[in-house]
Amino acid sequence: MTEPIAWLNGNYIPFSQAALPVWDMGVVGGAAVTEMLRTFRHVPFRLEEHLDRLFASIRSVGFTPEITYDELRDVVQSVVARNVALIPAGHDLGVIAFVTSGGNLTYLGAAGRELAQKCTVCVHTFPLPFELWADRYETGVHLVTPATKALPADVIDPQIKFRSRLHWQLADREARLVDPAAMSLLLDRDGYVTEAATGNVVALDGDRLLTPSHVRSLAGISLQVVEDLAPALGCQLIRGDWALHDFERASEIFLTSTPHCLLPVTRLNSIPVGDGRPGPLTRRLLTAWGELAGVDIASQMRQGAADRTR
Repeated sequence: MTEPIAWLNGNYIPFSQAALPVWDMGVVGGAAVTEMLRTFRHVPFRLEEHLDRLFASIRSVGFTPEITYDELRDVVQSVVARNVALIPAGHDLGVIAFVTSGGNLTYLGAAGRELAQKCTVCVHTFPLPFELWADRYETGVHLVTPATKALPADVIDPQIKFRSRLHWQLADREARLVDPAAMSLLLDRDGYVTEAATGNVVALDGDRLLTPSHVRSLAGISLQVVEDLAPALGCQLIRGDWALHDFERASEIFLTSTPHCLLPVTRLNSIPVGDGRPGPLTRRLLTAWGELAGVDIASQMRQGAADRTR
């Protein structure tokens, strides 16, 4: 086997053939919920937590996929087991599972009613693109708060991880007008901090790690890792409603997200965070995370980036 496989609606197929028809609601209307996890040393990390969140999203939006929790867990493990054989021993995979609501009835007509009600379910993987983040562990990330606002909770529950990302595209476009390498950090209509385009955001204030509440941001699996690790490092994660000035006065800020785990933020709206370099707690958390996962995360990123860009 020289090509990765994917699982689509009950069938294992070559990755290049994993495609949705144009009448699928995931294409027509972005009607899809999703999860991304990653492997460490070729083993899925916190698989059950990701599947728990996916099935919670499925229930929230009323999709009815013809697959059980246990079946999907087995599919994920099977796809990973087949595809890790195609990557170097020191590299890892990103793993995607998504579910769409089915087909668009307008496109299919009355004769396609049964097909329109059949959810699409897909699992696929990709080699983690280490080169996208390797330098950020030293240089950090620049976050910019654009005019584009987060979707209100009374429109879409922030605990639903969904595929429609147009508002994030607009927000990132605004951020890149300030700095071509910047990422967006969205505020809500009340001016409170919510999320960054690629994950949860955390600010260090004394021994408190401040992060937005569950009514304003997704309950991140990676954020939960930080919450688990923080007490041993003398900190406590506090969820709340934080204004931008709460983050502007922070001594450290970092992002948490599945593929890169934890990235330091060194500028916020063009102003240095702390001394403008990754902070000591951020580094300690990353070290502790690596010990938990059995991988030196920053070193893997650097080596993986070098391997992939030769």
